[in-house]
Amino acid sequence: MAKPIVLILAAIPILAAIFIVVPILTRPQVPSSEVNSEDVMTLQYTKEHLQKISFGVTQSIGADIAEVLTIQNDGSAVYSLTKNGYSNPDVKYQLSNEELTSLKALIKETGFVDIPDAVYQAKPDASNYEKYGLQVTFDGKTVNLQWTDANASQEFIPPIITQMQSTLDGMIGEIK
Repeated sequence: MAKPIVLILAAIPILAAIFIVVPILTRPQVPSSEVNSEDVMTLQYTKEHLQKISFGVTQSIGADIAEVLTIQNDGSAVYSLTKNGYSNPDVKYQLSNEELTSLKALIKETGFVDIPDAVYQAKPDASNYEKYGLQVTFDGKTVNLQWTDANASQEFIPPIITQMQSTLDGMIGEIK
């Protein structure tokens, strides 16, 4: 008798996840009709792979890899990589007009800069995870966000933040 109840209770979070993910995946791209040439945007995205290191009695969290992507209003981008404490030379990149317009549309149409500044903390027992930071300034409004992987986070991370993360990770993939 307990097994059907357990199955039903286990199905509830799965169904909730499906109801959240399916609309995100099937939604068409954000329209860029509202973006105009007077919109001013700067963006800095950081991604750190953190690992908990134990020294016997004490513990510390350190970054194995740190990546920083900075995008200016004219579409010029600089990608910096630090691996095991050593900085690689910066990579300069120019976003195409379509990429820049799409990014501005994502920020403008979703009201991204109206999100309150937030820090989504990692679980205390998390030992190996990604930590992200994003500072966006759009038409004079600035938002600062910090979050971790969904698996390491104590809180629910809004889908708009993870959508922005996916977009910027895709740009980093093109630059590398």
